[in-house]
Amino acid sequence: MTIPQKVKIVEVGPRDGLQNEAQSVPIEVKIRLIEKLVDAGLPVVESGAFVSPKWVPQMASSGDVFAGIEKRAGVSYPMLVPNMKGLEAAIEAGVEEIAVFAAASETFSQRNINCSIEESLERFRDVAKKASAENLRIRGYISCVLGCPYEGEVSIETVSEVAARLLDQGCYEISLGDTIGVGTADRAQALVERVSKTVPVSQLAAHFHDTYGQGLANLYAVLQSGISVIDSSVAGLGGCPYAKGASGNVATEDVVYMLDGMNIETGVDMQKLLDAGQYINEFLGRESASRAALALSKK
Repeated sequence: MTIPQKVKIVEVGPRDGLQNEAQSVPIEVKIRLIEKLVDAGLPVVESGAFVSPKWVPQMASSGDVFAGIEKRAGVSYPMLVPNMKGLEAAIEAGVEEIAVFAAASETFSQRNINCSIEESLERFRDVAKKASAENLRIRGYISCVLGCPYEGEVSIETVSEVAARLLDQGCYEISLGDTIGVGTADRAQALVERVSKTVPVSQLAAHFHDTYGQGLANLYAVLQSGISVIDSSVAGLGGCPYAKGASGNVATEDVVYMLDGMNIETGVDMQKLLDAGQYINEFLGRESASRAALALSKK
C-alpha cells in the first residue's frame, strides 16, 4: 500500500500527556497550551477527560478548561469519557466530540475501569446511543494492542474483535494504542493489516508510546499499511497511571519532523509547535522528551 501524502495528527498532550503529572497544572496553563497547539495548526486537540477526580485528579478541571478555550472553527476538542456520568458532564459542558476506550487485555481492563472487556463494551453501548442522540462524534481507543503490563503478549484477534465492536457501536475512528510502548515495526504493521480486515484502514489511527524508543519506527511501518491518522503528545508528555513504567506518547515534534522530511502534509507549523512544547516544559520545569525539539533548539 502507498504511504499517504497527507496525515492528520491528533494531539493528546493536554489529556494523555498531563493526566499522569504529579504536580497540579492550573486551568489557565492548560487552556493556553491547547490554544498554542491549535495555533500551530493541529486540527484535533484532546482537551481533557470527564473521569473521577479521585482516580485521575489532574483531569478534575476539564469542564472549566473546555469552557475557557477560545474555540476555532474547523478544530475538534474531544473529551474522554469512561461512562454515562462522564458523558452527561460532557453534554452539559457543550462538548461536540467524545472519546471512549476499551482494552485488548482483560487484566488491564479490570485494573483500569474495574470491569471485563465485554462489560466495558456493553457499558459503552448505552453511552454511544445517548451520544449519537445528542449528535456527538465518537472516537474509540483500544489500550494494550501490542502488549499488556500484566499479561504480556496480547492477541491480535482480540484487538480486531474489540475494534469491530467499537465501530459497530458508532465510533467514526478507532485508535490503536500501544500503551506500554513494547511494539516493534513488524508487529505494529501486522496488527494494522489484521485489524484492517474488519475495520477499514481509513478509520484506524496509531497511538504509540515511546517507552522503548520504537515510536517513530512503528509509525513509519504503519504508514506503509495505509494509516493516515497519528496520535502524538507535545514534548513527549505522558504515561499511563495504570501501566507502571509506560512513558509518554511519541512526541508530536518528532512526528512532524519525520513527516516533513518525507514531504507528507500535516498542516503543522514546526516553530509554533516548538513554542507550545517550550511553554509547557517551562511550567513543568523539565527538558523536552522530544529529540527533534532538543536538536532544533540548539540551532
